[in-house]
Amino acid sequence: MTPTIVWGTGNVGRAAIRAVEAHPALELTGVLVHDPRKAGRDAGDLGGLGRDLGVAATDDIDAALAARPGAVVYAASGDIRPDDALADIVRAIRAGAVVVTPSLYALYDQRNAPPELREPILAAIAEGGGSLFVSGVDPGWGNDVLPLLISGLGTTVDVIRCQEIFDYSTYDQPDSVRYLVGMGQPMDYEPPMIAPTVPTMVWGGQVRLMARALGVELDEIRETVARRPLDTAVSTATMGVFEAGTQGALRFEVQGIVEGEPRIVIEHVTRIHPSCAPDWPVPPGGAGAHRVIIEGRPRIEVTVEAVDEGGNQSAGGNATAAGRLVSAIDWLLEAEPGLYDALDVPLRPAVGRLGRKQL
Repeated sequence: MTPTIVWGTGNVGRAAIRAVEAHPALELTGVLVHDPRKAGRDAGDLGGLGRDLGVAATDDIDAALAARPGAVVYAASGDIRPDDALADIVRAIRAGAVVVTPSLYALYDQRNAPPELREPILAAIAEGGGSLFVSGVDPGWGNDVLPLLISGLGTTVDVIRCQEIFDYSTYDQPDSVRYLVGMGQPMDYEPPMIAPTVPTMVWGGQVRLMARALGVELDEIRETVARRPLDTAVSTATMGVFEAGTQGALRFEVQGIVEGEPRIVIEHVTRIHPSCAPDWPVPPGGAGAHRVIIEGRPRIEVTVEAVDEGGNQSAGGNATAAGRLVSAIDWLLEAEPGLYDALDVPLRPAVGRLGRKQL
């Protein structure tokens, strides 16, 4: 079994602990945390398994990497600390580990990533013999392998549209919901997530990746944004009250333009309450879903709903993102050391996990 560390225990890290524990070829040997209050806690507790795994979390990075893990699931945030995340990942690769992570957006399409990002990673691979695979948290499979797979079922394809549709009152990140996304803020507040060029920075790599797989040249990548206020105040179970007149719904698109038309589109539709923007796309179950629509002949629509952590669909999305990354580890261990993306790494079946239960 491959000794594996999970680095970070937030929304993705919790799911990664469960995924590593369930994988028959991996052994969870370490959990790295930043918050000293989490140090010493058992991984099973941090992962929401309801039982101890006998692995205590630590904030000692040097000691954890000195143990020479075969794999590292890097689940710490790269949103507001991209340089630190890159430095952490380079350290793990230099230690010889296969690293999987959602945290470096520009590497979703690693072949077109900027040299200042690629070069230190390639140098670490040459020195330590590790590998890196980056896939999205929103989740990556919904914006790369799934739409590309489905596109092959059509006779003709006019537009590929990937949607994430969510009620953010279920999202366990109040600061992100209120300040990064802007829910509950005045309508003249500019949420950082939709500031000009930011959506392209985060999701443009996936648009370029799909274009490369489809063999088309992009003219450019465009962004569109729409916001709606709440008509009345709403109260949420996890984040309190959101006042009338403040932002209650957000919709944006990152569009890959081919011959003057948006042909590859990644769209996010988020609300803090179902009553806001009811004319926008809604998930079938009410809380959240990922959807791929192939406009063409035939028209194809696939909707995926995932639930975890007591029925939470936001947690379900995080779990599938972590599952994609963890399931890639055994393939990466067999491959040559290198920098890989979603077109390189196949979607892996759950070998050895059918019927295996986690208490």
